[in-house]
Amino acid sequence: QVQLVESGGGLVQPGGSLRLSCAASGFILANYAIGWFRQAPGKEREGISCISSSGGSTYSADSVKGRFTISRDNAKKMVYLQMNNLKPEDTAVYYCAKSPTSYYGGCHYSSMSIWGKGTLVTVSS
Repeated sequence: QVQLVESGGGLVQPGGSLRLSCAASGFILANYAIGWFRQAPGKEREGISCISSSGGSTYSADSVKGRFTISRDNAKKMVYLQMNNLKPEDTAVYYCAKSPTSYYGGCHYSSMSIWGKGTLVTVSS
């Protein structure tokens, strides 16, 4: 069964850091691009960072550039999102998603085929 499971969310103060993890199972992670997306209440799901199957190409949205870093370990079947200097506007449910190909295209939610259930990140003092 193809599955993605996110972990690592929680409550953090502004300026703090969190590392989200995405565990993949049921498919060969090394063959597919993966993305991290987030959705805040009342807002559209936003593609914030994507990584190609080899890890050689990445994308970061302007809203997180310089603060968030995506990485992957294909041998461990894991994808990570390191989030630094968190801001209250980063509060959202964060999802990882699998592309049907080795590349992520525009890192848009419509280009992804399999989704995890999400993990909540709350940035508040």
